[in-house]
Amino acid sequence: MKYLFCFFILSLVYAQDQDPKAKAILDDLSKTTRAYKTIYSEYVLTITNRENKVVEKQNGKVWLKGNAFRLEIPGNVIVCDGKTQWNHNKDAGEVTIKNYDPNQKDQINPSNIFTIYESGFKFKYDKEEKLGQSVCHVISLFPAENQAKKKYHTVKLYVNKAKKQVMQMIMLMKDGGKQTIEVKTFKPNQEIADTQFTFDTKPFKPDQIVDERD
Repeated sequence: MKYLFCFFILSLVYAQDQDPKAKAILDDLSKTTRAYKTIYSEYVLTITNRENKVVEKQNGKVWLKGNAFRLEIPGNVIVCDGKTQWNHNKDAGEVTIKNYDPNQKDQINPSNIFTIYESGFKFKYDKEEKLGQSVCHVISLFPAENQAKKKYHTVKLYVNKAKKQVMQMIMLMKDGGKQTIEVKTFKPNQEIADTQFTFDTKPFKPDQIVDERD
């Protein structure tokens, strides 16, 4: 998986075809999210198959600061300072280094849950639904380009009506499965040291480092 934290300016290709109610909510969500200096979040990713049986479940933590990010999931730590991205595979004892490309937006995963809707999607307002004690807007997102290459056909975005924050994202896969990302903790504007977004490779031997940079 590639973890991308991109705060794109809202400029959807099919804007003239978009649901105006959904667009107003997403515009407001973008404005609120981009105003945060930092974000710290904890989430749960649950993957189910077409029989609705859980095949994988994992907890994750995300730190965001501008184009820099840090993602911690079981067995992996992904760190980016906005230019370079390090992926530490703890199980393999290996670090992969690559150039960070903020313009690549083909991937959907926990790290871009807060901004996924900002580019490359058509959208439609579905309904209001309660999650726990919170009332959410439910908006359906549909890929507007390269549909044949996508493994999903629809993304359901749950936006807290009062706080204007993403609470949940459900990806409906073409094989009948489902991937659900549930935000458990969301803390904006906390102090996060820049050292969180760099990775020290000194403790690793040369054969443990894979440098894919040009």
